[in-house]
Amino acid sequence: MLSVYNTLTRSREEFKPLDDGRVRMYVCGPTVYGHSHLGHAKSYVSFDVIVRYLRYLGYSVLYVQNITDVGHLSDDADEGEDKIERESRKDRVHPMQLVEMYTRSYFEDMDALNNLRPDISPHAAAHITEQIELTKELLARGFAYEKNGSVYFDVTKFPSYGKLSGRNPEDLEAGARVEVNPDKRNPADFALWKKAERGHILRWPSPWGDGFPGWHIECSAMSMKYLGTSFDIHGGGLENQFPHHECEIAQSEAATGAPFVKYWLHNNMVTVDGRKMGKSLGNFTTLKDAFAKWSPDAVRFFVLQSHYRSTLDFSAAAVEGAAKGLERLNNTRRNLRDRIKNSPAQGEAAPLDPAKYRTAFLAAMDDDFNTPQAVATLFDLARDVNQILASDTSYSAGSLQALEDLFEELGGKV
Repeated sequence: MLSVYNTLTRSREEFKPLDDGRVRMYVCGPTVYGHSHLGHAKSYVSFDVIVRYLRYLGYSVLYVQNITDVGHLSDDADEGEDKIERESRKDRVHPMQLVEMYTRSYFEDMDALNNLRPDISPHAAAHITEQIELTKELLARGFAYEKNGSVYFDVTKFPSYGKLSGRNPEDLEAGARVEVNPDKRNPADFALWKKAERGHILRWPSPWGDGFPGWHIECSAMSMKYLGTSFDIHGGGLENQFPHHECEIAQSEAATGAPFVKYWLHNNMVTVDGRKMGKSLGNFTTLKDAFAKWSPDAVRFFVLQSHYRSTLDFSAAAVEGAAKGLERLNNTRRNLRDRIKNSPAQGEAAPLDPAKYRTAFLAAMDDDFNTPQAVATLFDLARDVNQILASDTSYSAGSLQALEDLFEELGGKV
């Protein structure tokens, strides 16, 4: 029985999708203004494993992961400078040229990590109409207001605002992080649509004048377009729990009157010397730089050494240790395949029960996708297989092949 930790309820729950046999899943994708780094690997390898395991269990999974290519402002939710336009000015290229370059770079890196492509990868800039319509619906229902060409969500009109993060909007002091926007009724209100000031390149016509969508509205519009008003899983980084995911819940449920997401899954971050790895801190390692030192498989294996909800501290020694561990597993499998080729069809059965290891592996994965414990089971299997390979006994090719088949079933091809 699969159980997951639901951030919304702050508890472990048995996983039961809204529709039997089907899982609808949305994961916040990257903002494409630079090359992906190891923090992205932590997030998207984690959710790739979750998708793969759900499909292994027999679920039909519709996996949507967006590309944020417009309107992503600073970490202060809706104030500050658009990161994409900022980088495009530095590089002296059109913002959409920058977006296309880094979108290609992102998928190159994800492919190298052996992540499955999402079933749908919607771009925010291609869904402006849906975002405008959602904003209009929130205005019509009285949850939003327009001021000077921008539209804001009024958090006081949504009493359960804060239920995901545990934050109370009344506790958010005016000016705690940035100077309060005088157009806002309340400091915690967030932008659904922003007026495009002079010189802002990425802009679209709207009922409130030329502008661009706020950061949060894109994920609500795109997830509900492809997955419906209510869906099973919303994933993303823990750092996006507030304000991004909190705002998604508020605007989505205010617009539809229905529960937005059943299970919220949040991955933790990569750290360097105990500090979050990030572009803003300048302590990040791009995946392309990492791949120049270590194989993508080693980087993926490094990520899987930590639980998706735990931090992962990066160091060269840690990645090299993961690479050596992966090589030990792969060597065992190569040696096993060589032994199979030279083994008789008729012979003594290998004294290992594949079901024992499969049961242990699945128990780990059913425990909120506990990849470190699942990996430990693979090492247990490799240890016991090595003991068999060191024996002079002529084990049957079929019984040895069953062990290699188990390795492939649980760990993939080599």
